[in-house]
Amino acid sequence: MKSEKMHNWLIIILGVVASLTWIYPFVLIFINSFKTRREIFTNTLFWPNETTTENYPRAYEDLNYTESFMNSLMITVASIIVIVLFSSMSAYALSRYPGKMSSVIYFICAITMLIPFQSLMIPLVSLFGRFDMLNRVGLTFMNLGFGSSMSIFLYFGALRSVPKSLDEAAILDGANPFQIFWRVVFPLLKPTTVTVIILNSIRIWNDYLLPSLVINKDGMYTIPLQMYYFFGQYTIQWELALAGLVLAIIPIILLYMFLQKHIIQGITEGATK
Repeated sequence: MKSEKMHNWLIIILGVVASLTWIYPFVLIFINSFKTRREIFTNTLFWPNETTTENYPRAYEDLNYTESFMNSLMITVASIIVIVLFSSMSAYALSRYPGKMSSVIYFICAITMLIPFQSLMIPLVSLFGRFDMLNRVGLTFMNLGFGSSMSIFLYFGALRSVPKSLDEAAILDGANPFQIFWRVVFPLLKPTTVTVIILNSIRIWNDYLLPSLVINKDGMYTIPLQMYYFFGQYTIQWELALAGLVLAIIPIILLYMFLQKHIIQGITEGATK
């Protein structure tokens, strides 16, 4: 009993230490966003001696926050919709119609998760540029390509826990394959869908490299692209950059807090079953 209690306490302590280690950078960002530039360098780790809220309205204005927020929101929402639609239907077809071709396609999807974006970015951007598919449309399709492999992997694993007898019962009731999937199967994949939404939203919302290569029109810049405004060639406006980071991460944190209760269940279903 004593060894079991010691083991439980050790796990709790390690969990607390890991949580504090993870959250500490975010606390520093928040604290330093209320400091002047001089105090950021002289008093980085502690609460400011004199707090200032001027950084936030200045960062909001310099970021053109309303416009850049809407651009990030439209790109993220559009990308998530196509990823969920394409990945869920693809995984359903692969799981319900097994065969050599299905196995090959699933294996390719799993392998492509290991391919880094940096090895594809130049030919990919060049190809989309030839077809005049840059900016929002091109970025949405690229996000679909980079997000579908992991999403199909998660959906495929989750679908193994959905019995085929439900499909057969729906067929007896006169439902076609499209109705079977959307009315019977897809509602049962809610935890996995939430997981796919969260994981891809974080990646797409925070992405800087891909939008910097694809977006080339004024008025379409996302928040990460606008953040580059604070990092000049000779000076860095740290006080505004930190305030801008807080404004940038608040929406995705709220989304995570709203959906987080489904994440562990979704990852477990998609990866183990």
